[in-house]
Order: sequence, then structure tokens, then C-alpha cells
Amino acid sequence: MELIIGSHVSFTKDEQLKGSVIEALKYESNTFMFYTGAPQNTLRAKIDDNKTKEALKLMEENNININNVIVHAPYIINLANNNNFDFNVRFLKEEIKRVELLGVKLIVLHPGSHIGLGVDAGIKNIVSALNMALDKSNNVIICLETMAGKGTEIGKCFEEIKKIIDGVELKDKIGVCMDTCHLNDAGYDLSNFDEVLDEFDKIVGLKYLKVIHINDSKNVMGARKDRHENIGFGTIGFDKLINIIYNERLNIPKLLETPYYNGLAPYKEEIKMIREKKFNENLLDDISK
Repeated sequence: MELIIGSHVSFTKDEQLKGSVIEALKYESNTFMFYTGAPQNTLRAKIDDNKTKEALKLMEENNININNVIVHAPYIINLANNNNFDFNVRFLKEEIKRVELLGVKLIVLHPGSHIGLGVDAGIKNIVSALNMALDKSNNVIICLETMAGKGTEIGKCFEEIKKIIDGVELKDKIGVCMDTCHLNDAGYDLSNFDEVLDEFDKIVGLKYLKVIHINDSKNVMGARKDRHENIGFGTIGFDKLINIIYNERLNIPKLLETPYYNGLAPYKEEIKMIREKKFNENLLDDISK
């Protein structure tokens, strides 16, 4: 089984997807994830087809499969609450169109926060929004991210993810993204990840699992805080994360979203550590060199 490993990378107005590929190659990745614009606002540059063509050529030359590349939907999309509901649906539909222009197949989406409506009402809103946004002609899969349970977040347990999927009409357009930090903070014990996968398979179904975010956590299990830590420097620990990354049941993209150190991306050093399966206690010093 080939390790499909990468990280979050930038997507700039000028270089767009080509710049994202160049950054991913700098980290010695064979996949990557990006936002198509700032995650906290609606400003979006028009997709440059020439940059996309150059990016796809560069990916082909470096054995990066476009089917393993991920777009992360912006944080400002909240499908769970009534506020700006129509805007959120419209913006998600526009994001889907942008992703299709880039040739990417997977969009990771935070399910949303109900902000006082209650979980059931929030899930009902998410289902309605997804059924409005998704179309048979779409070539993308929306991957609902497992959340830490901070505030009124929906998606903190597999049962909530299952309820959303049950309500989505186009089942082939929906998937799941696990996040190791979020799982830990939501209260899932990652010591025996096969048991977690068994539970997920029983409740949701492993066929829906399309991508996994690999992050250590600053918090104890069940803290419901969602604070990412560099690989091996948090409460999950290097060995548990390696067991997750190399689990034979997970032949899917694995993406790092770990914190920058002194303004520098840690991804090249972390990916090296993961490939060698050897923890580098001097990682943070090495990043600064």
C-alpha cells in the first residue's frame, strides 16, 4: 500500500493551483489540501485555466494523483443554523463549481454549528442544505469532517454524521473526513484505532471514509477544545499516529494540518519523520534551520 501523505498548502490569486503543487513538492508530498480563497470571507479570484493546466502537468510529472487532492470548504459556511441559510447554500454551490473547474474531486466540509437551535434541528438544516447544493451532474464528493465538539458543533460523534448521511439523497456525493485531533478531543480513544474504525464501520460504513486529517492534540481525550499540535508533541503521541497512518484499512489521503513553528511550515520535516516511522524530538529545531 502506497502512503498517500501531504499537508495543507496555500492557493494564491496569482499562482493558484500551480503554486499549490509547487509548495506540496517542496514538502516532498504526493498529495495536498488547500482553500480556493480565504477561509473566513467570500472573496474569490476567478479560476485561471492556464494555471490549472500547468498544475495538472506538473502533478502528472511528479506522480500526484488529482483524485487524492483535497479542497477544504471555507469556515464561513455554516449549514446548521438558520442565519444566512440561503447564502450558505449558494456559496457552497459556487465552491463546488470552482472545485470542478480545478479537476478536484473531494471537498472537506465542517458540518456546522447549530448555535442554540439544538442538534436535531441543526442536522435537519445540514441535510436540507446538502440536498439543495448537490446535483447529479456534480463530479465532487462532500466529505463531512468529524468535529471535536467545541461549542455547538455538529459532527462530534459518528451517530451525528450518520444522521446527516441518512438524509442526503445523493449518497454517492457524500463522504467523511476523520480528523485525529478532533476524534481525540471528542472522546474517542485512539490507542486501538481498529476499534474506532470498527465502530465507524458499524454506525456509518467504511465506504464513506475518503480522507483523514493527521494532527496531534494539545488536549486530553474528551476535552472538546480542538487545538492541533505537531506530530508526536501532543497527547495522542507519535506511535498512535503512525499506527493510524499505516493502518492497512486506510488506503486514503492523509493530510497534516499541524501548527507552524516560528512562522515556518513543519510539513517537510513531519512527512520525513512519518515516512521513516521514527520520532524526531528535535523536529522543532530542525524546522528553524
